[in-house]
Amino acid sequence: MAVEIERKFLVKSEAFKQDALTSYSIKQGFLNRDPERTVRVRLKRGKGFLTIKGKSTDGGLSRFEWETEINPKDAEALLQRCEKGIIYKTRYELKSGHHIFEVDVFHGENEGLVVAEIELQSADEAFIKPEWLGEEVTGDKRYYNSYLSQYPFKDW
Repeated sequence: MAVEIERKFLVKSEAFKQDALTSYSIKQGFLNRDPERTVRVRLKRGKGFLTIKGKSTDGGLSRFEWETEINPKDAEALLQRCEKGIIYKTRYELKSGHHIFEVDVFHGENEGLVVAEIELQSADEAFIKPEWLGEEVTGDKRYYNSYLSQYPFKDW
C-alpha cells in the first residue's frame, strides 16, 4: 500500500510518439466509482490487475493506491461485471530526465483525448517538461478515468 503522487497534463502534439520506449493497449472498468474508494479492473500486456484508489488530496496531487496482479481470465470476467463505461486506451511510456511519463491516447467514446501523467516522489519534486506537454489538469476530476467512464470526452 502506498500513496501515489502524480501530476496530469494535456498533450499538445503527437511528438511524444517518436520518443516512446514502449506502447501497449489497456482495457479497464470500474466495479465501484465512489470517490472515497474507486475499485478498478484492468487488462494490460496480457496481465490482469485489481486496483483500489482512495480519495484525492492536495488538490488532486496525491491519493492512496493499492494494486495486485490477478489472473487475466478473472480480470476479463470482472470487466463483464463492471459499471457501464469501459475505458480503452493506448499507453506510451517515455523517459524525460530521470522520470517516466505515461501518455494515454484514449479510444472509443473518449477518442481525441490525450493525457500525460508523471509519478513523483514528493509534491514539489522538479522534473523536465517536454515540449509536447500542454496544460496541467492535475486535480481536474474530468480527466480521471472513473469520470471518463461515466461522462465520455465525446460528450463534453
